[in-house]
This record gives sequence, structure tokens and C-alpha cells, in this order.
Amino acid sequence: MTLPAVVTTQNMRESDAHTIASGVSSAELMYRAALGIFNAVRFVGRVAIVCGSGNNGGDGYALACVLLENGITPTIFRVNEKFSKDGLFYYRTAMSKGAEEGSLRVPAPFTGYDIVVDCLLGTGFAGEVRGEMRDAIELINACPAYIISADINSGVNGDTGAAALAVNSDLTVSIGSFKAGMFLRDAPYYIGSMRNADIGIQLLRQEYYLMDWEQLHMFEGYNAVVISEEEFIARFSHGDEPLDIPDEAARLSNELGKTVVVKSQHAAVAADMQFLYFCADYII
Repeated sequence: MTLPAVVTTQNMRESDAHTIASGVSSAELMYRAALGIFNAVRFVGRVAIVCGSGNNGGDGYALACVLLENGITPTIFRVNEKFSKDGLFYYRTAMSKGAEEGSLRVPAPFTGYDIVVDCLLGTGFAGEVRGEMRDAIELINACPAYIISADINSGVNGDTGAAALAVNSDLTVSIGSFKAGMFLRDAPYYIGSMRNADIGIQLLRQEYYLMDWEQLHMFEGYNAVVISEEEFIARFSHGDEPLDIPDEAARLSNELGKTVVVKSQHAAVAADMQFLYFCADYII
């Protein structure tokens, strides 16, 4: 049985570029991402799509097109006037097909919406959200609608899971493959549930694997080292450089000749001297 892949953001970027170079256009991949989000949940009622300036925002504009093709008229909210190339194409297409446009500058802009889709920041984001992005995230988190995050919760680092502030989602739809950061540090506390949408990206490297949360107990026996993520970070971090939890777990596993399990309340990393696995109780 082939286990689903978990990847670093660099592998995802390079694999995305390789797939495009092999003949699948970036616009086609963006449309497939939109279809993946659309098929992950039943869209009903009023739908708001909150878009950033990069390709994550482009996924949102493509989703608006898919919704319109299926009889749903979404409202697009933009944080600024910038677009990626493909994002601009889908934005213009969505507007020409009848999408509405809302403003984030009015009080409680998502009042009356049943679903809000977070398409602000992608997996390449690192650092702390500021300015208009921070304002948009806070507005999303304050509304009572069902929240969907496209690819990753905006504000979460796709490799480390670190987040000073991020979107609290009811559902996160990962695009292509799960990213390592979705299981680490702060990420599990922002993700309500998560599933992946395979859009046909050919992975260049098989890095990590996804296992069922229910199988974690198999790795915790047989003289394994089981340690909380908090303690692991405290013991193995050096200086101000952020700890690479997967690599450090793999190093320790090989050094000790034992399986090492690093776990939080909702997610875990397991290194067994040969492979490294991720799991979480919010995968559906």
C-alpha cells in the first residue's frame, strides 16, 4: 500500500514547476486546485472568497469561476490591487461571469455569509502577518461563518507550522500534497479538519509519509522514545535558529537506534530509522 506523501514547501514548488515544464499549464493547475476545494465541501448559501495578491489568491479567483459554473454567485474580497498573472486571468473571468465584489473596509464585512474561503497567503509564507493581511485574518476569525482555508491556513509557515496569528479554519484543503508544517508547532491549533486535493503534480522527491492517527500507538511501543513536541523543542533547539523537528527526529532515531515519536495534543511525527511519518487527528 502506498501511503500519501507529506512534503516540504521547496519540494512542492520544484515539483509544481516540473509539472508545468512537462506540459500542464500553471493556469490549469490553478483551476484544478479550485475544483479540489469545490469538491471538498458542499457549498451552500452565501459564499465570500478573501484573496491575497499571490497564487493562493489566484486559487480563490479560480474557485469563484467554478462556483459560478455551478450556479453559485460568490463575493470576492481583495486585500489589495495586486494579482499574480494567472490570478488576474481568473479574476477578470469571474467578474465577467457575474461575481460580486465586497469591501474589507466596512464594519463586519462577512455578516450574512455562510461560507468564507481564506485565500490570502500560501505555503511559502514565513514570519508574522502585518497590516492589511493581519486585519483580514482578524476579520475572518471574528465572523461566525464556516471557514475554509485554501492549501494552508493563512499565517502558518508551511515547513515549521509556526504562526503568531493565522486563520482558524473549520476545513483546510491542502493542494497537491500535505505540507510538513501542517502537523507542527502552532498549525494543529488553527486547523479544524483537513483533507488533500490531488491535482496531478508529479513529486520530484518522496520525503515523508502520512499515516493514520489510529496507527500511532504502533510506533509508541517497542522501546520507542516518545516525547512531547514542547519538550523536544526545548531540549534540541540551539540559539535563535528554529528547530527542524522532522530532521532532528530522524537524526535522533538513527543515533539511538530507536523509533522516536514527537507528539502534540493533535499531531505527531514518527521517525523509525528508515522513514519519517506524520499523522494528525484532524485529517478526514
